[in-house]
Amino acid sequence: MEFINHDLVPDYEFTEILYEERPVFANSGDAVDGLHAVWITLNNPEQLNSYTTGSVKEVILAFRRAAMDRAAVAVVFTAVGDRSFCTGGNTAEYSEYYAGRPLEYRQYMRLFNDMVSAILMCDKPVINRVNGMRIGGGQEIGMACDFTLASDLARFGQAGPKHGSAPDGGSTDFLDLYVGWGNSIYSCVICEPWSAHEALRLGLVNDIFPVLKVDGKFVPNPLVVTDRYLDEWGKIVHGKPKEGDELAAGKVLLKSGTIDFSMLDDAVDAMVTKIMYTMPDCTTKTTESVRKKKLEHWDKNKESNRAWLANNMMTEARAGFQAFHRGDRERGREVDFVDLRRRIAAGEAWGDELIEAVSPQFKPKP
Repeated sequence: MEFINHDLVPDYEFTEILYEERPVFANSGDAVDGLHAVWITLNNPEQLNSYTTGSVKEVILAFRRAAMDRAAVAVVFTAVGDRSFCTGGNTAEYSEYYAGRPLEYRQYMRLFNDMVSAILMCDKPVINRVNGMRIGGGQEIGMACDFTLASDLARFGQAGPKHGSAPDGGSTDFLDLYVGWGNSIYSCVICEPWSAHEALRLGLVNDIFPVLKVDGKFVPNPLVVTDRYLDEWGKIVHGKPKEGDELAAGKVLLKSGTIDFSMLDDAVDAMVTKIMYTMPDCTTKTTESVRKKKLEHWDKNKESNRAWLANNMMTEARAGFQAFHRGDRERGREVDFVDLRRRIAAGEAWGDELIEAVSPQFKPKP
């Protein structure tokens, strides 16, 4: 049969991300003819797989293409490397181009919103393969996916209020659906990241897998507590960062090993296989029905959030993004929050003088 091509841009060649068709496997372990999984891979490891304006456009096109792929069983959304799935928007672009230009950022946020919507409206189930940090906007596009399978070295969290923004690219809409109100508001405002073990305990991810190999054997994340026990206050400790000598020893062990994603990749293949052994239309309908809870909030808020985020590029985002991008370890990458609050409370107007006064990049190196 000769099909009509419903792809939005037929024959488009991706340059900033990777788009691949990979084998799917029967329960017997044999590759299946005529079917495949689509892997959409962010490819900016030098900048922790942050998405540029160009890569956002390509992610939109990639999910549209995958949605129209009759032979695709599922989509796997991941990234190159072993440090990061995605840390959100590209700070170089934010700092050097969008800061101070609200109209430009409003147009950029149209693309970002379309990227999240393309994931939420994909006709195939979407698996987020988390190969490292999933922070900020990376957390948001990850939560737009249907399933999450992660490295146990991954970290999950927000960065907005620490760097001049609000997590209105999905986290204020989605996060409480995963982890409840208390955990959601704490993460969105305080911006302390969760380990993969904490994310699993809270229900943010479906499963986690060791990826660190030492002397040829997989070992769990050596930087966090991987056993459940009660501390002196009766609180369950699991996945919390180690401290002191234990943390130092964990860092040594981490550096002595190598990263091997084979267990994670086997789990991703197994999830695709489980999806394949379901009725395709029933699975699509079920996925779309469950997604409605996310879409209800997302569609209600995305345009007003886009407008606010654009205007914020004249004030706190302008200061925060430039501080993060232009700062350094010695002087820091965050504004002086106390001084900023004092100056605003005293009636000082936003402008270059205020930003320079509170930003680390303008201070001499110690």
